[in-house]
Amino acid sequence: MAGTDPLFGIHAHALQIQQRRMTLLAGNIANADTPGFQARDLDFKAALEQALSASGGPLQTDHAAHLDGTGTPADAALQYRVPLQPSVDGNTVDVQTEQAAFMDSALRYQASISFLDGKLKSLLTAITGE
Repeated sequence: MAGTDPLFGIHAHALQIQQRRMTLLAGNIANADTPGFQARDLDFKAALEQALSASGGPLQTDHAAHLDGTGTPADAALQYRVPLQPSVDGNTVDVQTEQAAFMDSALRYQASISFLDGKLKSLLTAITGE
């Protein structure tokens, strides 16, 4: 698959995207009482596909004002959350939905960390012979 690290696979991208998603969800929870606030979420699959296709190599820039392409590719996968119960003030945050999504994202983040930890430990074992 293009864009995957031969050593760590897609987990480097997955960690960045899950971190971005948790930041968005925490912002949604923080703005639960803000009138007119529109809850946003990240389509993880779309963001990961975009990150993998865009990571063929760093973009070359020839001017200081050009973007270097290292921004968050996940921004294109941002979506507004459809409210389950619309509020009178226009706020679309449902705290329980946001908390559940945050916990799901945190568990997936931890799974990637655990995989990378195991991979590094096995490499260390192979290098040291212990």
